[in-house]
Amino acid sequence: MANSGQKVVLITGCSSGIGLRIAVTLAKDEKKRYHVIATMRDLKKKNKLVEAAGDAYGKTLILLPLDVCSDESVKQCINNIKDRHIDILINNAGVGLLGPVESISIEEMKRVFETNFFGVVRMIKEVMPDMKKRRSGHIVVMSSVMGLQGVVFNDVYTASKFAMEGFCESMAVQLMKFNIRLSMIEPGPVHTEFETKMMEDVAKMEYPGVDADTVRYFKDVYLPSSIDIFEAMGQTPEDIAKCTKKVIESSSPRFRNLTNSLYTPIVALKYADETGGLSVNTFYNLLFNFGPLMHITMSILKCLTCSCLRRRTVSPN
Repeated sequence: MANSGQKVVLITGCSSGIGLRIAVTLAKDEKKRYHVIATMRDLKKKNKLVEAAGDAYGKTLILLPLDVCSDESVKQCINNIKDRHIDILINNAGVGLLGPVESISIEEMKRVFETNFFGVVRMIKEVMPDMKKRRSGHIVVMSSVMGLQGVVFNDVYTASKFAMEGFCESMAVQLMKFNIRLSMIEPGPVHTEFETKMMEDVAKMEYPGVDADTVRYFKDVYLPSSIDIFEAMGQTPEDIAKCTKKVIESSSPRFRNLTNSLYTPIVALKYADETGGLSVNTFYNLLFNFGPLMHITMSILKCLTCSCLRRRTVSPN
């Protein structure tokens, strides 16, 4: 139970990666300002979180089961919280999907949307009425730069993030009238076990039914370029947790928060040309015409980001 003066924070998807690190960062706040309710679909996967939380577990951090894909699970979780009182909701649970779209079934696509989009909608719908009554609250959504700029071979994942960005951009206007803030956290590549395993798995797959050229472009062009970008520009879950903490502690939190300043020029391309040609052609050339040059550029950038530029990428400001 939260102590007087503590803010109740509910976080989804805390078994690993970004969600785990946000939960631990807030639970270990020196001033003990947060009572963290860390949630995950399967509590059997709690060990990493419990270990990372240390002495905070059972004090400033508790665990509850929650499946964002289930209406019943969402309602039951919120009902188990005293007075259903949540000051800050952090929607972090998400799944990825990578590869040629011809090889992805409609059911797989629906699964991504069920978690990344409808999962967020379920959570907001459940906590929003109580926040409106109190005329107080902060809803944080873990989005991605892919919610702002499409990325080749990430078609379905990107679509789910675009949908979430549009939903939240619309909701933010209404919520302001009730003194409820809505903030998007938009990381670029983040080094997590999930991302590493996904990249390894897709490299081994055969992709039956996809033409040979597309498979070759995916495996021999996209994947090596993607690895270069991750190594040069990737952040850690700790970086994203620090950014999230700054956002929720801001007296005037921004709606959009790019966590990696190195991505600002990439996103700006889209808004510099209303026809869309500038960004589409630029990404095409970078991937298919200037691959070797991009590899060299990423290698240089990797060296630079080990020091001064790396520090610049941690803050949403």
